[in-house]
Amino acid sequence: MEGPLPSSRPLRADARRNREALLAAAREAFLADDAAHVEEIARRADVAVGTLYRHFATREALVAEVYRQEVAELCASPARLLAQYAPDEALRTFLLLLVEHAAVGRGMGEALDSIMATDSPVFDDARDEMARALDELLAAGVAAGLVRSGISGRVVLRALGGICGMRAKGWKDDALRIAMILYDGLRYGAGNHG
Repeated sequence: MEGPLPSSRPLRADARRNREALLAAAREAFLADDAAHVEEIARRADVAVGTLYRHFATREALVAEVYRQEVAELCASPARLLAQYAPDEALRTFLLLLVEHAAVGRGMGEALDSIMATDSPVFDDARDEMARALDELLAAGVAAGLVRSGISGRVVLRALGGICGMRAKGWKDDALRIAMILYDGLRYGAGNHG
């Protein structure tokens, strides 16, 4: 079994299409069934299993890449949100997106658990990216006088992480409510804290 293609060498158009199809099929499969097998993912992507392994040396490598892609899309949204909304509304929307991201992560729960057993930095990297995205939104809110100062993205992420990590029935509704309580707290006394 070959390892992943070197990232420094650009992929041919057909290889790039196969990789994108595999990632899309894997995301869909993991959301539907944590235990989706590589054969099923390859079938959904309409490629051979060998093609999957040429792009991703292991199932865990595929899971990690799907998760990285999800995080990258999420963390690219602050600039778009700030262009579209006032800073406080952009922050509110991003908090809701974080809960949705947690739902995707929960749908991939077993698959993600498999890479937690490795020394992959995927979760540390994801937390750092999400904290930076929150820092950007918080700074914009503070500058506009709409969000209180002195709160870091990492603190907000930890506050949401507790509820999003719960595996109890109804967790998502609770997480959305708690995100809005957190949002109200971030706006309370805006401009009065230094």
